[in-house]
Amino acid sequence: MINNGEPELLKKLEEAYREAFRAMDDKREVPPIEVRFYPYIGINHTIRVRDGKVFVRVAEVCRGMALEGHRALADILVAKLFRRRVPKNARLVYDAHTRTAELREQVTANKLARGRKIISTDKGQFFDLAEIFDDLNRRYFRDLLEKPVLTWSARKTYRILGHHDATHQTIVVSRSLDAKGVPLYVVEYIVFHEMLHIHHPTVHHNGRRYNHTAAFRRDEEKFEHFHAAEIWIENNVRRLKRNAKRK
Repeated sequence: MINNGEPELLKKLEEAYREAFRAMDDKREVPPIEVRFYPYIGINHTIRVRDGKVFVRVAEVCRGMALEGHRALADILVAKLFRRRVPKNARLVYDAHTRTAELREQVTANKLARGRKIISTDKGQFFDLAEIFDDLNRRYFRDLLEKPVLTWSARKTYRILGHHDATHQTIVVSRSLDAKGVPLYVVEYIVFHEMLHIHHPTVHHNGRRYNHTAAFRRDEEKFEHFHAAEIWIENNVRRLKRNAKRK
């Protein structure tokens, strides 16, 4: 349900969007604008035009953001609406207000409280993710990694073959790989890559997130079949795509 929030704050935000429209095109009449906070789980915002009126939905988690940050967000969203280049300064100001430890902690709490992770099973038709994890943990991590929830994805995918969700302590592997003809070392490689995200947690530096650090990349190449797995995936992207789209 949409939370209307404080009327005075919303009036200020609507004026910020009117200013952004005037800055983008001072010859065009500014349309009616409605700004509301919306309970998105993460830091997501939308801007839409319907029947000549502009509707802006700002993530509830950003309600307490300083007016300067909201003005920068207005410049960003309006620029995207006009399909123009986002002003560099607006991006810098917005990032400074949203890449804070406090906001990241709040988003993580939202994901834990309201996020939903679809769990199927770690036992596939051809491969057992739990067995693979245990073997890799022994061979590469001296059994030091705590086992997360392991699951095959609910649907076959081809763009993302694996995913580690630190919030829900889950490793998801694409069901596209649980198939005849897929080498074991390819599934092992995907699981190994996601295990490295546990071994090398995300680094935050100057407000930016780094998931694949230099240490991560060095350790990734220690996988016995690293190059063979990379080549197999590259050569079979079209096949995985066909299988994922097949009903």
